[in-house]
Parts: sequence; structure tokens; C-alpha cells
Amino acid sequence: MNDAATKDGVSLDQLCINTIRTLSIDAVQQAKSGHPGTPMSMAPVAYTLWQQFLRFDPEDPIWPNRDRFVLSAGHASMLLYSLLHLTGTRAVDAKYETLGELSVKLEDIERFRQLDSKCTGHPEYHLTSGVETTTGPLGQGCATSVGMAMAGTWMARYFNRPGFTMFDYDVYVLCGDGDMMEGVSSEAASLAGHLKLSNLCWIYDNNHVTIEGHTNLAFSEDVGRRFAAYGWKVRHVSDANKTDEVARAIAGFRRTRDAPTLIVVHSEIGYGSPHKQDTSEAHGEPLGDEEVKLTKRTYGWPEDARFLVPDGVREHFSQGIGQRAGKLRKAWERRLKSYAKEHPELADHIERMQTRELPDGWDAELPSFPADMEKGVATRTASGKVLNAISPRFPWLLGGAADLGASTGVRLTYQGASEFEADDDYSGRNLHFGIREHAMAAIMNGLALSKVRSYGATYLIFSDYLKPALRLSAIMEVPAIYVFSHDSIGVGEDGPTHQPVEQLIALRAIPGLITLRPADANETVEAWRVVMALKHQPACLILSRGALPVFDRTKYAAASGLARGAYVMADAEGGPPEVLLIGTGSEVKLCLTAYEDLKREGVKARVVSMPSWELFQMQDRAYREEVLPPAVKARVSVEAGSVLGWDHFVGERGAKIGMHTFGSSAPLKDLMKRFGFTPDAVLEAARQQLAEARK
Repeated sequence: MNDAATKDGVSLDQLCINTIRTLSIDAVQQAKSGHPGTPMSMAPVAYTLWQQFLRFDPEDPIWPNRDRFVLSAGHASMLLYSLLHLTGTRAVDAKYETLGELSVKLEDIERFRQLDSKCTGHPEYHLTSGVETTTGPLGQGCATSVGMAMAGTWMARYFNRPGFTMFDYDVYVLCGDGDMMEGVSSEAASLAGHLKLSNLCWIYDNNHVTIEGHTNLAFSEDVGRRFAAYGWKVRHVSDANKTDEVARAIAGFRRTRDAPTLIVVHSEIGYGSPHKQDTSEAHGEPLGDEEVKLTKRTYGWPEDARFLVPDGVREHFSQGIGQRAGKLRKAWERRLKSYAKEHPELADHIERMQTRELPDGWDAELPSFPADMEKGVATRTASGKVLNAISPRFPWLLGGAADLGASTGVRLTYQGASEFEADDDYSGRNLHFGIREHAMAAIMNGLALSKVRSYGATYLIFSDYLKPALRLSAIMEVPAIYVFSHDSIGVGEDGPTHQPVEQLIALRAIPGLITLRPADANETVEAWRVVMALKHQPACLILSRGALPVFDRTKYAAASGLARGAYVMADAEGGPPEVLLIGTGSEVKLCLTAYEDLKREGVKARVVSMPSWELFQMQDRAYREEVLPPAVKARVSVEAGSVLGWDHFVGERGAKIGMHTFGSSAPLKDLMKRFGFTPDAVLEAARQQLAEARK
């Protein structure tokens, strides 16, 4: 940098860089936990990016057209917290109202990694304003950034008009060797190269160190050449401390219009630490009191000063990123006012996107399916019809599948629907993730964090391939929609490798995630109605491959009961029920068949459709006991998956018809008989329960 401003003979740029370093060192040392190495070595790079290039206004950290900075190397969280504090980034509440207080106060840094501090061990999106996405699991930030970049290109195509550039933001990612080793980043990088996402820049801290030691223990590839093969533009910086080289590389990225950019920065982890350079110790643990003093001496810093922010540092940031980005943000806001006059509908869409509000009339064309007990409709097919009814009325609803769009029912086929591709100027809404389930889910998070409403689909069995990113959806409280079809051993001849058994209960175990397994086409409609109204919760739709009967709702209860998680679908006549038959998805039809047989035998039975455990548990106790009366001990659950967890609803003595092993390769009817998913099996279990209850 060519900064003539100095303080006590030290340039203000260098003073700011060393302030970032020492705040990070002190926070990790006081917490006796954390990773000081990367903040020490990459402070010059991050400072250069933020002070000279990043279009991020600390006064309004959720300005829609801001550049995004993603710290994929989330273990280096103090680097980000130091920047947020020194730039004076303001906190924003859940109602999108900018607050007067700082997002990260100095006392938060002093309480790094402690209970209730805004400076958690790894950055958390919903907790600390200025954190664009939760990171820590390596590779996730990289992959999520691809979704942010895709959202930016789509929004530019949809919203920008002559004279009105409403969206042209860039996405920057700071990542390290661990990110480059994780498969999810490779999946996402491959797709980003294919899509030519020129608004995406990954800055790779090439320091050759991981927790176990030098990367040559397990990692020796030429990362730059790999990314060149992906279709990325690759630039190199010989030394992280050479800020002029860093600035030239970033400027080169901003000139690139036909590819994403990887900037390979060669660095020395724990820069300035005399004794712990080039070791994993400076990466993964505090330096120690003596080493802290020696390191500060290397920086020309007062050895005994702790959490020192010298005079002039905050002011220098304010005069740099603060003034520069503030002018850009205010100009954008003025532009938005003019835009609203000329394009009121589009301006309204921008506002609704930012607050996750639904467009007017989004559900006006939702289908209703007539009763059909013979031929029926697969819930994946019904879901596809619902999605194609919603999408034309919900312009910022984007999604696709991991190479299974038609098979999972998420392909948009209405007139005007098109593909999201570079060659089509990113105008389409059918996203093609390729066979990259893990990257798909992380990209869905990036889209959702950019306020695009995202969905993605694959078979339920492959939810295992994307679980880490789905878990982050729940941690971040973003309303990503996961569509999982082929929901049981009913996939038949494909065999146990493709037959989900434990996947449904694994999804139910994730806090904050809503799972819905509808029993017929009309429950599927209601499931989408529930999902679309969610603002802070991800959801999974668990759908059948095969046709299911469409129940006669003049005979059985309305499908709208799905919204409460469980409802009485068919009830006993002439008194309270003696036995409860509880089913989900395709197994509800087995319960209804057994119910009709029991009714003919004079048994008072009740069928409960329970598409969502989570929604049911949210209901008040009175409703839950109305549906499942505590006095009724004879209970049978029926679900073509693991029985784990069903004790909660049927009790220890209740019958649980489900899977206790993996499936088998065979035709559907043979499988259903082998594993007990027949009306006769349900009927027999009900009779046994009644006999036990009457003793």
C-alpha cells in the first residue's frame, strides 16, 4: 500500500494490521483456546481486502448489494471479529432494524469463546452481525459462497434495468488447506467453474500447515492447476505481507468477467512468532505468555499491553472502508427510491425478499386432488405439480436437484421456465447441481442467506451425503427446502444401498428441522403450504416414488390437519377409541384398511396421520392428548423406516411396525410382505394390543 499516513513512525496501514494480529493473539491467549496462526499471517490480506475493496458498510451490514466476505477457515474467527470491531460494524436485530451498538465490542473479544460472547469459537451467522454464514466445518464456507454468487448473478439478471444496477455484488472467501482437502469445496468449485461465476473470489491461504503438521503428510497436489482445470482464473501472491501484490490480485479478479478467481497466497502461519513458525502449534493452540511477548516485540508492540487498540486505528478504518462503502450504500438507497417509482413491482420484490415475506397470491393456483383409491398419485408427482403451481407466482423461488430433477418432481416445466446457466445469462430458475449432493445443500444455504428462497432434491437415502450442510441450515435458521423422494424400502429392486431405513429418524434428530412425510397428494399440497410459510426453519419433504391412494376427504378428515403435525383422520364411532393406529406417508393406507376391518368387527379404532413429529410436538398439550388420548394404551405405529423414537408415541408396550434391519433387493410387493407392511400385519398387531389392554 502507498499510505503516507503514519503514527510514531509506523504507517497506519501497518498499525491496523498489527492491531488485528494482537487482538487475535490476546483473545486466544485469554481464552486459553483457539487458533492464532491464521489471523497473524493473513491479517495483511484481510486488511487490504476490507480497507481497499470490500463494499461492506459497517453502518448497515445487511445492505442488500453489499459484497460478501466468508471466512471459510472458521477456526480463524478472531480475524473476522477483529475486523468487525475495528470497522465499527453495527448490530442488526431479527427485525432488520439497525441498532446503535457495536456488533462486536471489545469486551466480546475479551470474552472470546466464553458463554454468551458474540465472539464464539467459530463464526455464527444468526448470532453476530457481519458474519455472513456459519463456518467451521471446513469446506462449508467455500461451498456456501457459490450459492451466494449464484444468487447475485440471478438477482442481477432479474432486477437490473437500464439505468438501475441494483445487484452487482462480489463474494470473497478466505480459505485454507483444510478447505481445499474437503470434498464439498471441490464439488462446489467444479460447479462454479462450469457456471463461470465471475463474481466469486476465493483467497487461498497456502501455508502448508494443518493440525497434525505439514500438509506433505497427506496433501501434495498443485491446487492452482486443479482450479485452472475447473475453469477458474488463478492468481498468485508470493507473500501475504506484500499488500501491493494482494491489491493487484484482487483488482485483477474484479476485471475478470468470464470465470471465478482463485488467489493463491503464500504465507507463513503464525507470522511474527519467533519460535512457533511453520508448526501446527501456532495454528491450533494459544502461543503462551512468553511467546506472546516475543511476538509483540517482533511487531514493535508494547509487550505487556493487552487488547490494545492504538489511537487512530478505528479512525483510519472509518476513513477507508467506512466512507467508501458508506457512499456506495447511500447511492444504492437513493437509486432504489427512483427504481421503485419506475419499477414498483420489482422494488416490492426486493423488499419482500429481504424480509422473507411471501408474494401476494403465491398459493392462488395450488391444486386439489380428487379421491382416487385405485390408481392414486405418487407424492413426488403431487409435489411437482404443487411446485409448478407456486413458482410462476413466486419469482425468487429457485432450486433443482442433484441430477434427479424429473425423478424427484422438482423440475419446473411451466411455460417460461428455463435453466440457470452462464450461456443463458443466469436468467433461469431450474438449477442443475450435478451429482453433488453435499455441495447442493451448501449452495442452498448460500442462496437462502442471500434471501433467495431455495430448494434442492435427491433421494432420501442420499440425505446422508449432504447432512453436514443440512445441519448448518438448522443451526443458521435459514428456510432452505429439502425434497427427498424414494422414501422407503419401496424402491424395491435397487436393494438396500438405495433403501432408506435410518435416514428419517436421523433427520428428525436435528434440532430446528421440520420433517414432513405426507400420506397422499392432498397432504402434499398442505405440506408445501406449511413449508412456504417458514422464515427461520429449514424443512424436509419426504416423498414416495410409487403411487399412493388419494383419500376421500368427504369420508376422512381434511388434509389441512397436516399443519398441526398429526390429526385424527378416521375415528371410532359411538364412543372413545379402544386402539390407535398411527401412520406416516405410504403406511397410512395400511392403517385405514386395518381400521375398516376392525370397524366391521365392532372394534372402536382411530387412525392418526402423523406427517410431522416436530409440528405435532409444537402443539399444546390439550391438542396432543386429544389426538392421542393418554387413557388409550393399545397403540400401533406403522412406518417403513427405523422404529427408533416411536416409543414416545406408542409407549413401551405399544406395537411398532417398522424396520429393524436393512432392506433387500426384490419387487415391491415381496418386500412389503417380507417386512410386515401389510394390512393383515397391522390388523394382527392391533388385535394383540387390544388383548393386552383388556387383561
